[in-house]
Amino acid sequence: MANNVRVRYAPSPTGHLHIGGARTALFNYLFAKRYGGKFIIRIEDTDMKRHVADAERSQLDNLRWLGIEWDESVDKDGGYGPYRSMERLHLYQPFLERLLAEGKAYPCFCSEEELLAEREAQRAAGETPRYSGKCSLLSPEERERRMAEGIPYAIRFRVPKGVELSFTDLIRGFVSFRSDDIGDFVIVKQDGAPTYNFAVTIDDMLMEISHVIRGEEHLSNTPRQLLIYRALGAKAPEFAHLPLILNQDRQKMSKRDESIIQFVEQYREMGYLPEAIINFLSLLGWSPEGEREIFSLKELEEIFSIERVSKSPAVFDTDKLAWMNNHYMKEADPALITEQALPHLVKAGYIEEPITEEKRRWVGQLVALYQEKLHYAAEIVPFTKMFFEEPSSWDDEAMEIMNGSGVREVLSSFLRKLEEEKGFTPENVKELLKEVQKETGQKGKNLFMPIRVAATGEVYGPDLNHTLSLLGRENVKKRLLASLSKTK
Repeated sequence: MANNVRVRYAPSPTGHLHIGGARTALFNYLFAKRYGGKFIIRIEDTDMKRHVADAERSQLDNLRWLGIEWDESVDKDGGYGPYRSMERLHLYQPFLERLLAEGKAYPCFCSEEELLAEREAQRAAGETPRYSGKCSLLSPEERERRMAEGIPYAIRFRVPKGVELSFTDLIRGFVSFRSDDIGDFVIVKQDGAPTYNFAVTIDDMLMEISHVIRGEEHLSNTPRQLLIYRALGAKAPEFAHLPLILNQDRQKMSKRDESIIQFVEQYREMGYLPEAIINFLSLLGWSPEGEREIFSLKELEEIFSIERVSKSPAVFDTDKLAWMNNHYMKEADPALITEQALPHLVKAGYIEEPITEEKRRWVGQLVALYQEKLHYAAEIVPFTKMFFEEPSSWDDEAMEIMNGSGVREVLSSFLRKLEEEKGFTPENVKELLKEVQKETGQKGKNLFMPIRVAATGEVYGPDLNHTLSLLGRENVKKRLLASLSKTK
């Protein structure tokens, strides 16, 4: 691997951090760490029409939350700034003037209507739409005249004929394009803003980017960028195009696809842990040696290899992500999971703010009952509904239990025990249940299940002693009395 590795992730501030973008950032970060290089975040903000307010801050914030730290960016100058494309216009100008002076670029006066009509005519003729190059044939005098008249114009790159544009992709192997399949393309728009392909090429060149690791959707941009490198006599970086990410139906994911959550911020809000998302994203197209699937970010930094990235599409398996997050949640500090769960309980109207220390301790005990089961923090709401809402009905299995023999005797005995002046800790509840067993002769499921159903409305659940203790003595008494009125 070449020395002085410098890689970049270059998001557009047109939205929040997409899972595909997060994977691209992660693979660049891991590659830089693996080879002792630099990881740069550069903001490609040339598409001003689609610019979303606060998108840049949001993307950087979510990358940092994931644990992906950068060496250079808008907040950390490494001597190659500025790090926003639109703040680098003065750096593009000399290269633009050079291309124009050498006849490798030219002004194009075609209107959008003319270009659209040209494309439609080409499609009708069964041809691949591409710019005809008619403005490249204008004489210098005609160009000067049109400019003097104030006719708007863009700048197009003059694509040479009969050139093979080939490179060895670090993932896909040998890739080749023909220049004859590429029409003269715009490098500066009519409003003076550089296009993506022009800006990204100059930026990568000036920032001394050694490797460009990006999604497969950018593969078609590569020949245009290679042409600009050639025209400027500059060496192109090495390229690696990551495989597509498919949804669970093995279809290419669209940002309009509602069958899957696609933004890191959404997973963060649902209570996924960053360690789990990082681990999951690392396996989207990359495979380590062996069968192991659980890796910390530090471990990934040491073992990641671009050679083990597949060219085949990767499937975004939401069930696997949930399983992986459950693994990390089970190992997490209970206090952390409590803090993650609290906002969801507040939003559901189960917990009122401000949250007292006593209430926080109670929620901590509640969360501890379910921590092993949680796939993400938001699940705490449906799991704990019975603690905040009285059971309205019983399903068939619960009904069968409550209509069994000895049920009224068990509930009545437990109610009497609840009247005794004892604490209501899990240990006290355990002793009360033992006393009910002695008094009624019922044991096992004939003892525990009726009390669970009466108190919670559910047949199965976490430890009964802790459940009843957290429900509280008065709550349990009220629910048992209501259940007695419904049993035979």
